[in-house]
Amino acid sequence: MESQKIKWGIIGCGDVTELKSGQAYNKINDSSLVAVMRRNAEKAADYARRHNVPKWYSDAELLLSDEEVNSVSIATPPSSHLDYAKRAIAKGLNVYVEKPVTRNAAEAEAMAEAVRESGAKLVVAHYRRGLPMFLHVKSLLESGAIGEVRTAQIRMWQNRVPKVPTYPGTNWRLDPEVSGGGYFHDLAPHQLDLMLFFFGEPAAYSGYSLNQANISPADDHVCGSIVFKNNIVVNGTWSFNVAESETIDSCEIVGTKGKITFPFFGKFVTLKNEAGEETIEFTHPMHIQQPMIEKIVAFFKDEGPNPCTIDEAVVLMKIMDSFTLK
Repeated sequence: MESQKIKWGIIGCGDVTELKSGQAYNKINDSSLVAVMRRNAEKAADYARRHNVPKWYSDAELLLSDEEVNSVSIATPPSSHLDYAKRAIAKGLNVYVEKPVTRNAAEAEAMAEAVRESGAKLVVAHYRRGLPMFLHVKSLLESGAIGEVRTAQIRMWQNRVPKVPTYPGTNWRLDPEVSGGGYFHDLAPHQLDLMLFFFGEPAAYSGYSLNQANISPADDHVCGSIVFKNNIVVNGTWSFNVAESETIDSCEIVGTKGKITFPFFGKFVTLKNEAGEETIEFTHPMHIQQPMIEKIVAFFKDEGPNPCTIDEAVVLMKIMDSFTLK
């Protein structure tokens, strides 16, 4: 039925939507992208033309008031996520929010309260939960391939301009007033959310952050630990000012019978246990958010569960705050 179709509007049709998500909305049953918005009218019009989107706006209120739009993707920098989400919720729209969901836990809790009060449907873009590579890791853990899990070690060490991931412009990511922090706030939500996805509810967490290089207002070195209620311990370090030769993107999950190793932004998983060692290569979807968006469309249509709730994102933001707030 026509009324069951999810008709999307994107607020913030910038670089992150070009390949990762924007085109995916039209490749899912009962889903279509009908409008986009960007404050720069010329760029909004260009995006709509290139991607065959029927309507474009340079004013978010006009998109939110478009009677054809029933679901909104908020893909702006984090500083505006809460405002746009609350405005969309007030208009009765379904909402999909990019990560990090907000700049801090207080804003995330305010978003959660708006969802609870309204009964609105809101999903957070921790889309790695939907990728076959990370579902494979979860399957290995659940099957006992490495026995009882003891610890996970995260290392994300990059040069001053991270190769993982790359964007044409990154200045706003180094402005804490806009991004919430620095590159840590851009990359760590994916990594830490996967730890929650794999290991469940945390019992305690703490950490610290430093601005070692002082090349921007954002801290460039973050360390943190999480102890989960099942006694699994996760330790992580994020450094964005190391030699090019020392860059690394790695997660090692160690158990009583072996180890699983993978990069968060790469395409392989290595299992080493009593039976030997095996590496499986993965090919990510062309539109990396498409598997997640398929789950979101089902949720918005009352045909499946919420693949990542705002309450889960609140926990994540509390962890990030504990690592970075002084």
